[in-house]
Amino acid sequence: MTDHRMLTTVDDTEALGRELAGQLQAGDLVILDGPLGAGKTALTRGIAAGLGVEGRVSSPTFIIARQHRAGAHPGAVALVHVDAYRLGGDLDELDALDLDTDLDHAVVVVEWGLGVVEHLADRHLRVQLRREPESDVRTAEWEWIAAN
Repeated sequence: MTDHRMLTTVDDTEALGRELAGQLQAGDLVILDGPLGAGKTALTRGIAAGLGVEGRVSSPTFIIARQHRAGAHPGAVALVHVDAYRLGGDLDELDALDLDTDLDHAVVVVEWGLGVVEHLADRHLRVQLRREPESDVRTAEWEWIAAN
C-alpha cells in the first residue's frame, strides 16, 4: 500500500523523515527517488534525527557515502547515507562500498538508488519525492516493497 503526503516546507519534509524513522531498524534499506531539489537530503536529515544519529547530515555527493554513528541514547540506530548518482550504474563501485555489510548494523538510505540497490535487502522502503513545477511544494509517496 502506497502512502502519500504533500510537503509544503523543508520542515515538513524533515518531519516526514522523523516519522518514517519510527518504522526503521538496523538492516533496513531506504531508497529515495526524485529529481534534483526534490528534498532527498532533507528527508534523510529527518530520518537521521528520528534514528538518533550523531553529526550533521549533508549530501554525500562527492564522497558517495557517509556513515553516521548511533547516538548515546537507548534505541539509537546508525545510518549510512549514500548518493548513488555519481556511481552511474557502476555495480563494481557499488559493491566496493560494502553496503550489504553496513545493513548488519545500520539503516542504509540511498539517494538515486532506484534500479541499483534493491538486491541488497529482502525488502526496502521506496520513497518517491516530486517537486511541483515553479513551486516549493513537494509530494512524497512511500511504500515497503519485497524483493522479487
